Amino acid sequence: MFDRIAPRYDVLNRALTFGLDTRWRKRAVRTLGLRAGAVVVDVASGTGDLCRDLRAAGLVPLGVDFSYGMLEVARTDAPLVQGDALGLPFATASVDGATSGFALRNFDALPPVFAELARVVRPGGRIALLDVAEPRNRILRSGHSVYFGRVVPLVGGLVSDKAAYRYLPESVVYLPEPGELVSMLGRAGFVDVQHQRLTGGISQLLTATRG
Repeated sequence: MFDRIAPRYDVLNRALTFGLDTRWRKRAVRTLGLRAGAVVVDVASGTGDLCRDLRAAGLVPLGVDFSYGMLEVARTDAPLVQGDALGLPFATASVDGATSGFALRNFDALPPVFAELARVVRPGGRIALLDVAEPRNRILRSGHSVYFGRVVPLVGGLVSDKAAYRYLPESVVYLPEPGELVSMLGRAGFVDVQHQRLTGGISQLLTATRG
């Protein structure tokens, strides 16, 4: 699906979120709290946004994405590899941390993904996972529904693939509730799991430490 919109997705996505995605990514990187030079795997790295933010923070990013199309248009100098989040091409306990930006909703089942993150991240390592969310406030939720359910597909369809941009807001419903996400990470072997709602609840950030 995203192979068809990858070349223009960065610019349009930033416009549709009023640049908030940049702030969210930087916050995710800060919450890792890792030392300079720490190696961090960015799962479903897409066009390389998080890899660039990780590099700017003095970390060493490694991008992994299942889509060759995304890897071909990625704008980052980080090493990139084609791979599956269910079988990351890294040894057990070989990296200091892991990130993911707006990809959780694309997986059929999250427990295997979290288990794989727990496998490759060393004990004491950190993860930061960003994704979209629905606000709890009724008024905000209503406005959010109209904007991402109608405006985003309409604007996206004018310049790219309408079906692909319609998928973006629809995919939010596939994410479990925050409490269940926290429990899943705990069962996978992570401790100090925290869930934060960002910008009125339109985005969410999950952070945790490998036990």
